[in-house]
Amino acid sequence: MKNIVQFPLNDGDFILVEVDETPAPTDDRIGIGDEVAQKAKQSFETAIGKIQPVANAIIQKVKSLNEPADEVEVKFGLKMSGELGAVIASGKAEVNYEITLKWKG
Repeated sequence: MKNIVQFPLNDGDFILVEVDETPAPTDDRIGIGDEVAQKAKQSFETAIGKIQPVANAIIQKVKSLNEPADEVEVKFGLKMSGELGAVIASGKAEVNYEITLKWKG
């Protein structure tokens, strides 16, 4: 079942994110039009900030190649969770990352 989770932003505003989880019972719900949203346990910036170490680890490993690539492209999908924040989503055939390396010349 899809649910709406309200993630607070550091500037005091908020963003609404559709999530696939069933929310845990809580009194921390808000009404938005005809929708009911659950408040996230952390800010949006904090939630997506958890992917930074993953991206940094990939970049460091690519830089340590014997012949480092001139261009690196990393794609991965994220799912948002009201409880967990950003979660790397499984994709087709359970591939979570797509890494493209390009060498010039």
